[in-house]
Amino acid sequence: MTIDLLNIARTGVMASQSQLGVTGNNIANVNTEGYHRQVVNQTTYESQRLGNSFYGTGAYVASVKRVYNEYAARELRLGVTAQAEAQTSYNKMSELDQLFSQVGQAIPTSLNDLFAGINNLADLPADLGIRGSVLTSASQMAASVNQMQAQLHGQMTQTNDQIEAITDRINEISKELANINQELMKTGGADNQLLDKQDALINELSEFAQVNVIPLETGAKSIMLGGAVMLVSGEVAMTMGTSVGDPYPDELKLSATSGFQSLNVNPSRLGGQLGALYDFRDNNLIPARNELGQLALGIADAFNTAQAQGFDMSGNVGQDLFLDINDPLMSNGRVGEFSTNAGSANLRVNIDDVQALTGGAYELTFSAPGTYELKDLDSGNITPLTLSGTVLSGGAGFSIHLDSGAFADGDRFEIRPTAGAAAGLQVVMTDPKGIAAAAPKITAASGNSGNTQVQITAITDRSAANFPGYGSELTFSINTAANTYDVTAADGTALATGVSYTPPSISAFGFTMDVSSTAAATDSFTLDLSFAPGDNTNAIAMAKLSDSKLMNGGKSTLVDVFENTKQDVGSHTKAAEVRVGSADAIYQQAFSRMESESGVNLDEEAANLLRFQQSYQASARIMQTAQQIFDTLFSSVR
Repeated sequence: MTIDLLNIARTGVMASQSQLGVTGNNIANVNTEGYHRQVVNQTTYESQRLGNSFYGTGAYVASVKRVYNEYAARELRLGVTAQAEAQTSYNKMSELDQLFSQVGQAIPTSLNDLFAGINNLADLPADLGIRGSVLTSASQMAASVNQMQAQLHGQMTQTNDQIEAITDRINEISKELANINQELMKTGGADNQLLDKQDALINELSEFAQVNVIPLETGAKSIMLGGAVMLVSGEVAMTMGTSVGDPYPDELKLSATSGFQSLNVNPSRLGGQLGALYDFRDNNLIPARNELGQLALGIADAFNTAQAQGFDMSGNVGQDLFLDINDPLMSNGRVGEFSTNAGSANLRVNIDDVQALTGGAYELTFSAPGTYELKDLDSGNITPLTLSGTVLSGGAGFSIHLDSGAFADGDRFEIRPTAGAAAGLQVVMTDPKGIAAAAPKITAASGNSGNTQVQITAITDRSAANFPGYGSELTFSINTAANTYDVTAADGTALATGVSYTPPSISAFGFTMDVSSTAAATDSFTLDLSFAPGDNTNAIAMAKLSDSKLMNGGKSTLVDVFENTKQDVGSHTKAAEVRVGSADAIYQQAFSRMESESGVNLDEEAANLLRFQQSYQASARIMQTAQQIFDTLFSSVR
């Protein structure tokens, strides 16, 4: 047996040709996104023994491999997820920040205009033109709150649309990955083009959620989202979807379905764009809506309460300027019932003290036989509630009313006391004469305990005998322990002694007043209910509401409520912007590492091209030499 020089040359030519082909393909795909550099695994044929020596028989291409580093690929996926999450958060927060800075700016402006109008009314309380402008300012202010609420609702709709679009794309990718897995299983995972396509899809999927990749022995890859949802298992793809929210329908839930089985997905564990959208919705958008509702309740309650403390131009107790804070239009959305509830309880939330409201949300839980607990969803604090008749009391500024039905063990409700108020805020007064600029004069005796308060709620007959007016004031001594009262005229004449009343109202001498007490006591009040059209006492009190700390437990003015929300949105936007910079740096570092591992370097490929070209030429030269030797051998024997 002799050395087959021609065959050695042939294998060298073929191996060099393969090297040139792979190098050329690398160069051609230098700008192809997702392409991984390929290298030829070249090895030698088994040597042959001639005499006491072994001689090589040529070379061949064992395989063409992708340059792929699983650690670098995982690092890049994490970088893609972090960057997409940070950018989505910043985009959404920027939109919300612009709403508060542009559309929302009309709210404090219109509220200040309303107070300016009331100041003008205090100067000329009988001027119908000024009164009409006050009603117009109030309507414009309510409209600005309504408009802001509509914009926030639009943000909710837009966010839901984005979530649905992402889940649709995730489902498309999961089907494609399942099909690729099926093809890779046929080739044992050796098709480099399919592997590149698979990685490109996985990287795109990483934008939407954190991705965990599990290589299989078959050459396929299983894909998990957020470490909790198996999206692709071999050639089987799971479907992501959305459904109506629970307990609030417009707050979409996320689910994953495989066959006939479906499970709820916790978005907070997903990361990426999906995680960012849910985080924005739950931790920024919904709180902003609730706080806007808190402002609406504060405005309506402050002005309606002020109205009730004065007289209109007809001498009657002032009526509501805005819709009552517990009207159904103002209370829509305060209670959300979970679909898992077995009971039939129909609940209603009543606002009792606007100042005590926080703008937060709560979860009400019932445990048989009679335990009611209210959990603050912001702080986690749990407050036990007391059921008295059909009313659960103990909430921060609100009570929960059982209108019908009954609780079952384990029933849960989400309580949002301020929800819906911003959409329902509206002016209900149509006659400018109804603005209560004047005020009654109620003087508490210097020796009073301070536990009792009185408020005039109705004037029924100013012509009634002994109606309290200027010079004919009446002094009421009220015993809140026995629920009785005595009345003395201005000249000291006793007009009534030990008269019983049914709390909280006393009706006598042509008027009605409410009595409230924090402890049993006997306190005296002198009433002058005379009416003067030029009286501006109550208008001045209304004007002072602009600087009164009526909200958040006496810590904030009405405008402060809006400005605090605006500042929170602004600070969250700035924090999101900082996170974008950090995430971009992490991504660029991971991308550079991946490129250094798997990317095409034109300088390196050009050097390889020259090297393999020379190798090809040298092998061809060996072939030519073998041919010459063969020809010489034939010539020598002719």
